[in-house]
Amino acid sequence: MRLIRLISSLPLAALILPGTGYAQAQEFPGKAIRIVASPPGGANNFIARLVAQGLTDSVGWQVIVDNRPSGFIQGEIVARSAPDGYSMLIAAGSFTVGPLLEKAPYDPVKDFAPVVLVATSPNIVVVHPSLPVKSITELITLAKSRPGQLNYGAGSTGSSGHLASELLKSMARADIVRINYKGDGPAVVALLGGEIQTMVVSGTTVAQHIKSGRMRALAVTSPRPTALFPGLPTVAASVPGYEFVTPFGLLAAAQTPRAVIARLNQAIVRLLSQPEIKQKFFDAGTEVVANSPDEYAAMIKSEIVTWSKLIKETGISAQ
Repeated sequence: MRLIRLISSLPLAALILPGTGYAQAQEFPGKAIRIVASPPGGANNFIARLVAQGLTDSVGWQVIVDNRPSGFIQGEIVARSAPDGYSMLIAAGSFTVGPLLEKAPYDPVKDFAPVVLVATSPNIVVVHPSLPVKSITELITLAKSRPGQLNYGAGSTGSSGHLASELLKSMARADIVRINYKGDGPAVVALLGGEIQTMVVSGTTVAQHIKSGRMRALAVTSPRPTALFPGLPTVAASVPGYEFVTPFGLLAAAQTPRAVIARLNQAIVRLLSQPEIKQKFFDAGTEVVANSPDEYAAMIKSEIVTWSKLIKETGISAQ
């Protein structure tokens, strides 16, 4: 009885043995955290470094960016890492799309623990100025009157421009032919030269061409108008339910203690709430989201449903 009374009088934290999620979270981080990212030069790497530097400066954690080749290797490294929160993956849209198109060494749901959706980046629909359309409705009407005669440009299969265009075609029931390029750069050049009539692309990539009048912007792909592209209507205003944004989120290995995930989430959300950090994201063409792990997990599952359906309906393949 005396022992029972003694135990009952102890604070809860004292009853939790070392090695549990709570104890790990209390001690976390006890060493450097790494964010596994794509090679330098892209938005994925830029966001990883912004978060890493921000956590180092504002929280005092040691956070490094581990750049790895493009493809599945980044996800495989984190999926196979110890479930302790010291390795995180910065994931973009290809994280969910890639495994739907070809065999991947991981499952995007089962092998990861979502930490936070850091930011999203919408695209815009642009056309060559010679095309007699000034809205998405007019573009769809023209495409339906000329089935198979309009072309759109996109980079690799599964890229944001490709999926966003195919989703628009599917929802609008418009026959616009895809012309393949080795990336957005060559596709932009083709649009400027009139080889193709339209494409869906990052606004930061074509901003100068829109300002010069060499391209015409029709709409933004986000579900709501955005300050990133002031004055542009949404595609959804003409095609209800349409939504396409490139997500940038952080994930740890599956089975990472929820208390550790919560600690990571709180620190990153606090960082992302800083006005100067938000401005840096905005200047790079992205908008801070900073949601909860459960909300990010729900988005990943929703994306898988959306892209699985589109891939099945359109016959998209990695070949």
